[in-house]
Order: sequence, then structure tokens, then C-alpha cells
Amino acid sequence: MGDCILPLAASSQYRVDRPLSLPVLDIPGLLRQFEIHPKKSLGQNFLLDEHALQMVVDAAQIDPQEVVLEIGPGLGSLTCYLAARARSVVAVELDTRLIPPLVQVLGQFPNVRLVQGDILALDPMALVSSQEYLVVANIPYYITSSLIRHLLEAQVTPSRMILTVQQEVARRICALPGEMSLLALSVQVYGSPRILAHIPASAFYPPPNVDSSVLRIDLYPTPLIPVSQLDAFFKLIKAGFSQKRKTLRNALSAGLRLSPSQVEALLLSSHIDPMHRAETMDIPEWRQVVEAYSNPAININAGSSPEEKQYR
Repeated sequence: MGDCILPLAASSQYRVDRPLSLPVLDIPGLLRQFEIHPKKSLGQNFLLDEHALQMVVDAAQIDPQEVVLEIGPGLGSLTCYLAARARSVVAVELDTRLIPPLVQVLGQFPNVRLVQGDILALDPMALVSSQEYLVVANIPYYITSSLIRHLLEAQVTPSRMILTVQQEVARRICALPGEMSLLALSVQVYGSPRILAHIPASAFYPPPNVDSSVLRIDLYPTPLIPVSQLDAFFKLIKAGFSQKRKTLRNALSAGLRLSPSQVEALLLSSHIDPMHRAETMDIPEWRQVVEAYSNPAININAGSSPEEKQYR
């Protein structure tokens, strides 16, 4: 469990109706005051534009009784907006250098709990102590996929996630068949993503090299692939995308260490054209492949020739 820096009080005196009007944080001034230099390795670009902060909060559609888990509060500019809307906010920050300024900024909000720790090593359920919560996060590219899967495979998943990510990452997550990717499938199996707003690089300090998007993911009650088959699903899609521009027949053969004829039999039993490519496949089609792959009645090893045994 991470270290709790600020305790959580019963309620917030700052909850107000839209639009919010809060003091603007002097991000450069805070950084100078605490002698902090933003780390590119942690994707530290702090959102400071009031209009952009409002767009993120509006995208979340926070009910006054809801609990928000914020990942990567930075210097607390968005946290203040969240605290003014939600019943409570649990803000998890990895960088120990940011804790002192966060304590200074957030100390006035009795409904905020600040936790120092790595969200990937923490149990979201233990953090929020609630069966219902939503996630708001401004996350760097390198953690996007692992963070989403960590949250979506938690014992209790959030009802929705509002992520500020690089614009290209948001587009990839929302891709349609023909442009699908491992990242898109990894998210869309759990929920429906949509881009609600775009944020220019100038809205951050220091400004990143690319623009960002506000991405909202509304979670399904259960994943589109049965939970018991999720491991097989991820194994198959990872193999399917392991070789770019290869047919499913060849990509799955290499990724699963099966012969091309074995994979072809698997795909045909799933009513999938072996000449299709992974980027053209939607989740219902992958579900057919997963079901066939997980079905002991379909023996893809039957009839293997001596030459084919090298793939096993």
C-alpha cells in the first residue's frame, strides 16, 4: 500500500455547480519554489489551462456523491477541480518530489486523500474503499496500456475512465476494424472508448511535443470476452499482431508456435478467413477464434505431419 499523506475528511466545502471558478495555480512558480525540474521520463507535463481543466472535468460528468481515483495529480491543478465536484478524491502520485507542493495545494480540500505510490503496484479497491468509483488520469504514453489493463482487471473496476493521453494514442484506442491494434483490442474488450475533446500542447507546462486528447472509456458490466477466456484472448491477439502486415495464418503460426496448417484449421473452424490480417478483426471475430482455441473438442494438433511437429 502507498503512503497516505493527506487524510480524508467527511465532505468538501468547495463543491459547487458548473462552471467552476477556482484560483489558477502558478505551476512555474511552484516548480521554482520547491526546486523541481519536470522529468521527461515520467511524462511530467502539467495541465494549467483553465478551459482544458474544465473540459476534463466536464467529460467525467461527476456526480456529487461519486468517488474519484486520480492517477498522476502532478501539482494538483486538476485535483482541485475534481475535489469541487466529487464526494471524495484519492490522488495517487508516484514522484516523491511532488508531495510537498501537493500537500500545500490540496491541504485546503478536506475531501482529498493524497497517496504516494506506484498505481501499478496498488489495489484500486483498497485505495477507494468503494464499490463504485471513476478514474481520471493524465498519463504518459509508456504507461497507457499497462495502466488501463491494471485498472480494468481489478477486483472492482471503475464505472468509467477519463484519460488525458497523446492524441495519436487516443485515436489508436478508438480504432475501427481495418486499423485495429493490440492497444485498441485491449481496451475495447472492457469498454467503449470515445474522444471528447482535444487539448493543445500549449495548455501544459512545459509544453509536450504533441497535442493531447481527452478520452472517455465507459466500462461494460462484464468484458466482451468471458473472463475465463481472457488469458487466451490476450495470447491470441498478441500473436496476431506479432508480425506486421502478415496474414493471420502466418502471424498466429509464428506467435503460437503452431504449423500454418494447424492455424488454418483453427481459423476455418472459427469461420475466419486465414488470409485476413489482425488489424481487420473486430472483437466478435476474435471471440470466435478464442472459443475454438479453448475448445478441447477442436484438436488443432490432430493430423500433424512430422514436419509440422517442429512448430510445437
